Amino acid sequence: MKITVNRVINMTEGNPLRLMLFFMLPLMAANFGQQLYMIVDAIIVGRGVGVEALAAVGATDWSYWLALWVVQALTQGFAIPISQYFGEGSHEKIRQATAMSIRLCLIIGLVMTLVCLILGRPLLRILQTPEDIFEGASVYLLTMYGGILVVMAYNMAASILRALGDGKTPLIAILVAGITNILLDMLFVLVFHWGIFGAAIATVAAQLLAFLYCFRVLRSMELMQLQKEDWLYRRPIASRQAKLGFPLALQHILIAVGGMILQSAINRHGFVFIAGFTATNKIYGLLESSAISLGYAITTYMAQNYGAGLYDRIRRGLKSAFFVGLLLSVVVAVVMILVGRPILELFIDQASASAEETLEVAYHYLFVMSCLLPSLYLLYVFRNTLQGLGNAIAPLISGVMEFFARVSVAYLFTSLFGDELIYFAEPSAWFAAMVVLITICLQTVHRLPRSEGAA
Repeated sequence: MKITVNRVINMTEGNPLRLMLFFMLPLMAANFGQQLYMIVDAIIVGRGVGVEALAAVGATDWSYWLALWVVQALTQGFAIPISQYFGEGSHEKIRQATAMSIRLCLIIGLVMTLVCLILGRPLLRILQTPEDIFEGASVYLLTMYGGILVVMAYNMAASILRALGDGKTPLIAILVAGITNILLDMLFVLVFHWGIFGAAIATVAAQLLAFLYCFRVLRSMELMQLQKEDWLYRRPIASRQAKLGFPLALQHILIAVGGMILQSAINRHGFVFIAGFTATNKIYGLLESSAISLGYAITTYMAQNYGAGLYDRIRRGLKSAFFVGLLLSVVVAVVMILVGRPILELFIDQASASAEETLEVAYHYLFVMSCLLPSLYLLYVFRNTLQGLGNAIAPLISGVMEFFARVSVAYLFTSLFGDELIYFAEPSAWFAAMVVLITICLQTVHRLPRSEGAA
């Protein structure tokens, strides 16, 4: 298979553990870089503008994640057939699926932008955002919603690259974008004094730069030299992408809606509580980044081998992924418990009268999540395995479980057993989804044929 860019990895040959680790490490560095510049973004807002500004940004977390996760789910789902076609060795179908993915993302991105801009402020009202931070939250959310098409473009390009086994390009793109975002943050917030709006604009600009780099690399691939006929509408390919992308999007909608309900419960406790949860939610990206990277590696590995009909390699890969996920979760949890408090202090203006109370809320939440982190990592292992095998229904079912677990703990259990349980709403959602996915995934893999066409 002749491809001009040597970053592409064929995962149908070689040791599964080595392949997934080799693919995962650049993605992990990329996700870490992305989370780092988001953390710096929050630090600049929290220390440069104030605790109330940090709370305003935090009050938009779930509202923005709703759009972001839909984008990520759709682009990942649309790219899974590309990975399967790569395993089959079908260059023509790869080009056709790529063209179809671009068309779908452009249409959906425009519609999402319009809908989100219309619903942004009403959504913040529904979530009972406190009046003292409402306008700041509105400015931040609407600015981020205005950049949805940019976010869609980057995630589409990155998903296609990952489908081909390229984890290095997203790493470089995020590193460059991260540096740009930090510099723009300091310019817009600290020099121009644009406040929350400046932080949002800096983030969108960084995503645009990341897309442009990924697009440049894709254009350099012989495999991605799309022909005029590749742009024709092909119903079988579009249907296959829709069957994978839309259930994943619905799954993430359920998760995000459950999160927004949780956010409304948090909002009732005032801006100090919101600021504490916001600080931890920014670090939560670091907790989850390794799991996301492992998940991407698993999806690509499973999809390529499934397309090639190498089912024994799928079983071997699942065993390797399980142990890697478990080990990573323990390492990340221990590190966060040990160094979490000083990291959280970076977000909070120590001169603020509410600084100590905010820090206590933040570290308590971080400690609870760290202790229960293995369930999140195993959730990714089994969910992404099923996605790579073309099963988008089981992850959707797990999203339903996450929704009910998160909402019931946030409202029902806290009313029965006290507000302390609100710290457990998020981890309980991970655990509920993980239990469902383990059962379905093991049954699915067990049913795969035992014979293979290649070793």
